[in-house]
This record gives sequence, structure tokens and C-alpha cells, in this order.
Amino acid sequence: MAGTDERARHWRYEELPGVDLLRARYVRKNFVRHTHEHFVIAAIAAGVEVFHHGGSDQYAAAGTLALVNPDTPHTGRAGVPEGWRYGAVYPSPDVVAAIAAETTTLRGTPGFVRPVLDDPHTVELVHKVLRATDEGNALAADTLLRVAVTRLLRLNGGPLPRRDVRSAGARTAARARALLEERLAGPPSLEELAGELGSSPFALLRAFRDAYGMPPHAWLTDARVRRARRLLDAGTPPSEAAAAVGFTDQPHLNRHFTRIVGVPPGAYQRERKNVQDTGRGLLLPSRA
Repeated sequence: MAGTDERARHWRYEELPGVDLLRARYVRKNFVRHTHEHFVIAAIAAGVEVFHHGGSDQYAAAGTLALVNPDTPHTGRAGVPEGWRYGAVYPSPDVVAAIAAETTTLRGTPGFVRPVLDDPHTVELVHKVLRATDEGNALAADTLLRVAVTRLLRLNGGPLPRRDVRSAGARTAARARALLEERLAGPPSLEELAGELGSSPFALLRAFRDAYGMPPHAWLTDARVRRARRLLDAGTPPSEAAAAVGFTDQPHLNRHFTRIVGVPPGAYQRERKNVQDTGRGLLLPSRA
């Protein structure tokens, strides 16, 4: 992958349920603020990734891991002109919790404490997981994933803080989020939403941003892409998925999906439908 060529592949391996997989090389890529339902364990192989997380920019260079807990807003971009190349595994909270319960002494909901960890050994473990899935070696893929997650939790793990809704503003934000989720395909305006909740638009905007790390419109786009992913996984054509979640058309879905997931929805769906394809090692262009 020489020059400024960008490639990405987002797939599943049926012998690793609850885990998404990614290989990518990005140069101009700029991930907008978004979240993941799963954990992000990104092993940087070359270059530098910069991602805004927890109020500041984090720098993950070759030999380090970028670690993001579920539902944590973050961005992503190149930190050097040549971009960054990485492999990533995205285990579900249930997968991580089961590993933590079996191999660590962590109590509560486990998660990562620091967003960047300098640990070349675990970086290599993550890449070995991906290679094992390429080779169809289920025993190795499962074993190496468990070893990698256990090591990360022991080096950089802790219980995630509980998100208790205490203040009036936080309760208003939670109600707003629930309403937006109910009306994903036809959401109200900020003024209409605030009126339904007995708040002012700016008070709601501040409360929502404080609670979820992004304004309501950005959260809505993120939620639409999440739901579109579920529909694509279930076999829904991208054009139908776009309409179902409230995007105006498929190009509208393509644009936002690629900015958050890293690959276009069509490529995403093809890879995940063909998990046993013999051409697993190929990377797909990251641009629609």
C-alpha cells in the first residue's frame, strides 16, 4: 500500500462471535465524532493516529494501541503525512466481561483506563488474531483474542464508572435521547424537541452535550449509522437501510457511514456476508 492509497476491510469471522475485525491504512481519512457499541482495540502497525478522546487529543504511534470503551465519543485522523496503518478487533461488552470474569479480578463492568497503551507485544497479538482469521484457524484466533484482552485488562483495566442520571439536565438529556431513538427516521427540530421536554433549545443542547459528548444532531447521525449496520448485517440492501433509518438516499448513507465506520455500506455488507470467502486477505478501497 504505497503512496497515499487508502485501503480498509471490515469483516466478521463466524468462529469469533461478538467480535468485529478491521484492517486499514488511512492517509486523508478524518473520522467524525462517533461512538461504538463494542470496545475498540486498535493495534498501530505504522504511522500515527490522532483521536480526540476525553477532552484532549491522543496520539497512538506504531507499537501502541488505541483503546476506546463502548459508547465513548471520539474522532480519528492521521498524525503524520504518511497516515497510519493498523489492525483492530472490536469485542462486544459481553465478550470482554466474560474474559474479565474468567481471567482477572476486576469487579463491575470492565473497561480500559488509558486510551493509549505502549505495548508492542499486544499489538503483535492483535495482528496475529487477524492473520488467524485469514487462515481459518479458529483455535488460534479464539486463543489469541483471549490472551490479548486478558493482557490489556491486567495492564490497563478497571471498572467502568456507572452513569447515574442525577441532575435535572441529565434526566432531560436522557429523555431527549429516548425520543430521538424512537423517531430516528423522522426526528423533531431542536426547538420542537425542547418544547416537548419543557426545556429551552440551548439548555437542552448544553445538557445533551454534557451527557453524551456530542450535540443531538451528531448523536442522531451516529445512531442512524448504528441501526443501518444492524440492517445491513441482517441482509437489508443499502438503499432500503438508508430510507429505514432516515437518510434521504443511499449516497447520504454512504457519506456518513464511511465517515464513521471507515468503509462504504456496500463493501461492509459484502464482507460480512462472505465470512468464509477464500479471498479474505484482500483490502477494499475505503472511499465509496
